[in-house]
Amino acid sequence: MAYLILLRHGESAWNLENRFTGWIDVDLSPKGETEAIQAGQLIAPFPIDYLFTSVLKRAIRTADIALATAHKTDIPTERNEALNERHYGDLQGLNKDDIGREYGMDQLKTWRRSYDVPPPNGESLKMTQERVLPYFHEHIIPKLREGKNVMVTAHGNSLRALVAELDQLTKEEILELNIPTGRPILYTLDSDLKVIDKRYLE
Repeated sequence: MAYLILLRHGESAWNLENRFTGWIDVDLSPKGETEAIQAGQLIAPFPIDYLFTSVLKRAIRTADIALATAHKTDIPTERNEALNERHYGDLQGLNKDDIGREYGMDQLKTWRRSYDVPPPNGESLKMTQERVLPYFHEHIIPKLREGKNVMVTAHGNSLRALVAELDQLTKEEILELNIPTGRPILYTLDSDLKVIDKRYLE
């Protein structure tokens, strides 16, 4: 049996400003720091042997704050851009409401919520899955097979890709999936890495 904890970073400064963030390296907002502390309190009872994060500071700082709060130090860590947020291309840095006014709400919804339509010069959710899942199978799954308890701190869309894989969601179901900031998801896996239990920690 092994634990897999998925943690979306706390609120970022650009989440607060309703801007497309993607791969822009934006830091946590004060609320995001508080969410990371609360996440640390929630993960404290569970063993964590290995940490994976994206290379973006909002994920790295969330993991650092949460683990420090949980009094878990010296956790072996691997960071990789495969776990980065979906790349929003030309929309990065722009306000979502402004995009809706300029291009129409239907186009905004298509860029934000469709499965396989990327924004200009960016990634679709499908493309994000296509880089996240090979990394998951090649790097994270082997740790779980060793019986390691793993935490992955990443982003809304990269974690949606992992949840879709673990929960065997259809592409229609994944479009309805929203992962809140700073709320750990705890998976309990059996020796064959089948999901025994899944729950949000609270």
